[in-house]
Amino acid sequence: MKRSLTIIALTLISTSALAKDLPTAPYLPLDMATTAAQKAIEACSAKGHNVSVAIVARSGETKVLLRADNAGPHSVGSSTGKAFTSASMGRDTAGLAGFIGAKPENGGLRDIDSRLVIQAGGLPIKFGGKLVGGIGVGGAPSGIIDAECGRAGLDAIVAE
Repeated sequence: MKRSLTIIALTLISTSALAKDLPTAPYLPLDMATTAAQKAIEACSAKGHNVSVAIVARSGETKVLLRADNAGPHSVGSSTGKAFTSASMGRDTAGLAGFIGAKPENGGLRDIDSRLVIQAGGLPIKFGGKLVGGIGVGGAPSGIIDAECGRAGLDAIVAE
């Protein structure tokens, strides 16, 4: 009986030691965030658009911000706000804008946080269905183009 308790105790100790080494939540590594931002810039550049791209962590904190040469001064705030919104709300900003437009009673969502930008061009970053951050693109002539460039960035890192 004493030996059984010793084995159980050792098993519990080694299991808790292993659990301590595992990350407690999925996250977005910096190298992947940088790759996604660079690919989004390249996608928009190939279409002739100078944009800014922001990648934020799930917490909403900016991990990467790239601004193409000659991108408009507004594009930095736009991209950061779209990325923050997608990470915060867990959905694309175009869909969120449509949700608010279709249901005016949800218009208060715009006022929850001054960092929210509810225009197309922001996409959540997910791996295995787990939200790890957001990407935002700003500066192309339309939010649809911004979102296409953001999708190219996500595709480069095989994110959902």
